[in-house]
Amino acid sequence: MPKMKTNSSAKKRFSLTGTGKIARKNAYKSHILTKMSTKRKRNLGHTSMVSSADMGNVKRMLAIGK
Repeated sequence: MPKMKTNSSAKKRFSLTGTGKIARKNAYKSHILTKMSTKRKRNLGHTSMVSSADMGNVKRMLAIGK
């Protein structure tokens, strides 16, 4: 059976942590930021973890595990 290809867009958007979780960036931080409060913009700058409901799809795109 051939190797599974990694989805090119997914490898740019997600990163694997040391504990095996998948980190992602928050949305709504690209443009039209003048109406947003400074606190909200600052908090959107941090990374978040992928939810357990989406974990299977992201792992499949990254060719992690099965």
